[in-house]
Amino acid sequence: MSCAREPGTVAFRPAVAAYGLPVTQNPIRYAVVGRGWRAQFFFKLAELMPERFTVTGVMTRSVEAAAEVAGRWRLPVTQDLGDLLRTGDPEYVITSVPWGVNPGLVETLVERGMPVLSETPPAPDLDGLRELWARVGKADKVQVAEQYLLLPDHAARLAVLRSGVIGERTSAQVSSTHGYHAVSILRGMLDVGMGPASVHARTFTAPLADPMSPAGWRDDATPKPAVNTLATIDFGGRSGLYDFTDNQWWNQLRTRRVVVRGSLGELVDDRVVQLQGTRTIVESELRRRQTGRDLNLEGFDLDHISFDGAVVYTNPYAGVRLSDEEIAIATILESTGRWTRGESEAPYPLAQACQDHLISLAIDESARTGQTVEVGAQSWQ
Repeated sequence: MSCAREPGTVAFRPAVAAYGLPVTQNPIRYAVVGRGWRAQFFFKLAELMPERFTVTGVMTRSVEAAAEVAGRWRLPVTQDLGDLLRTGDPEYVITSVPWGVNPGLVETLVERGMPVLSETPPAPDLDGLRELWARVGKADKVQVAEQYLLLPDHAARLAVLRSGVIGERTSAQVSSTHGYHAVSILRGMLDVGMGPASVHARTFTAPLADPMSPAGWRDDATPKPAVNTLATIDFGGRSGLYDFTDNQWWNQLRTRRVVVRGSLGELVDDRVVQLQGTRTIVESELRRRQTGRDLNLEGFDLDHISFDGAVVYTNPYAGVRLSDEEIAIATILESTGRWTRGESEAPYPLAQACQDHLISLAIDESARTGQTVEVGAQSWQ
């Protein structure tokens, strides 16, 4: 049975409605639980764009962490959840905490009536996903902070794919990020819904230099064993190829690759080949207008991305000079705020996050056992 073509179902489409919208007259207010690397983005974006975002407060586990956040970001900090919710009238709460802690915190917040933007993944394993959904799923108060399909390049690719230039989408290949993030890209690029899938994965180890980590340059060019995980995912009528190498996020020796094939052509990274008429093959490219290069004095920033002379993505935060990652995170923050206000659709609901992590867990299991793993029906589908 195809999860992409079940009668009466609509495949998930990540919300992109925030692109190009005017600055809100009422900044979106959110509180944050946590202060780690990921949380720094939420603090920084509010600092850079106070007309759009307000951090109403931060909750940390220790006095030392509270002092660090208060000193660096000048934000209200507490160790008490009640205080966090009473301060500044947050519209939603971001849970930027470890995997094992996240489900209980999400449940507590939903019980108190608060909308939540959960860290990824929302729970560490299948039992955790099922339990979390059973406790909070019907409340419809949880979004998940999955930003990859909101990256400008991916958003532009989605716009081109949705225009139908390559016909019906049939397969996709992603070599970029890991696990549930990559699965979300595959499902989004293929426009498949939730349903059964068959996963077959293998791992291969080969020498690879790993010159950089989150801490910076290692100053070591010695190749070391690196594991490459390859997985095929049969969605029933459409297929995905998952390809990830250890530390691929930071290792620039393994570049990002995205391929989407269709009945009338294919997209390969920023290039599209398509059939027009019966005897004409046309090649086109996605092009970024990046200001601040050479004698352009507008400042270094993404302006827009175009395809065949038409703009398919416009930077909604032009002038702030954000990285693509920051643009995507700001978009999920803004989309979640508009969702809480009833102004837009849900950007990435809990059910979608559960499905992506379910398939990611199947990849891990298949790679570990060498067996094909069948992904069956779940309560959130």
